[in-house]
Amino acid sequence: MKYLYRFFWDCGRSGYLEGLFAATEEDVNFAIGEDIYFGEVLGKHSEVYGVLEEGDIEKLNISPEAVAEVSQILGSKWSGFNPLEYVKTSCDNCDESYRQDEWDCEYREEFDKTLCQECMEELKKVND
Repeated sequence: MKYLYRFFWDCGRSGYLEGLFAATEEDVNFAIGEDIYFGEVLGKHSEVYGVLEEGDIEKLNISPEAVAEVSQILGSKWSGFNPLEYVKTSCDNCDESYRQDEWDCEYREEFDKTLCQECMEELKKVND
């Protein structure tokens, strides 16, 4: 079941980031405490990043049915930024961090690790 969340980050004199997005409680709970990297979203050399904390996201009091109905038209990102799209995942092999849109880094069952594509291919070669 998806709920509506409001996101807000004060970035000092550079500005702020905000957004409305629909997500499950599990997805939000997973992202709390994770590294978030937005890049230069507030202008050249802004480099907006940090750890997502509970106070950065507020669950709004809107019924899941209403959220589902509006999500059919708007999708899961209603406006602004959805921080869940910017969570960084670290490769267990090389310790590099990647956003989902930067590089494919995910849990690989065959190796029982979270691996980037390069490390997975290297491990496959070693195991063949």
